[in-house]
Amino acid sequence: MRIAATTLAILLAGTTAASADTAHTDILAGPSAVKWGPAPPVLPAGAQLAVIAGDPSKPGPFVLRLRMPADYRIAAHHHPTIENVTVLAGSFHAGMGDRLDRDKGSALQPGGFVSLPANMNHYAWTAAETIVQVHGDGPFQLVYVDPADDPTRK
Repeated sequence: MRIAATTLAILLAGTTAASADTAHTDILAGPSAVKWGPAPPVLPAGAQLAVIAGDPSKPGPFVLRLRMPADYRIAAHHHPTIENVTVLAGSFHAGMGDRLDRDKGSALQPGGFVSLPANMNHYAWTAAETIVQVHGDGPFQLVYVDPADDPTRK
């Protein structure tokens, strides 16, 4: 049985977010302008998150960045909306399926990109400190395939 993890919408409310006002232009001058904060508890401990544009908790486009330490793992999960991931730094591995399997994933280097359809089970891990940029349409949610993998339940 699949159980939805705590909605990222609620958890992201406390992170630094750019205005979702359509009359506002989001400008990020460079990496030093990124305002990192702790990733929401629906993700394993150790990652940091920055909302770059939009509001992932609301309908409409958003852009966020996730910085993960080496050997970071995100268990099999899916999202009810399309997830687009671009690797900005490090080594990001992604695979499709109902459980994390390091033998079946693909390694993505900086500049690598993957677009994951809504409701497709997938997983990820890092080999080095890694930064990815995620964009899509909100509200953005994360649903673990195995509820025991949900860090908010531990």
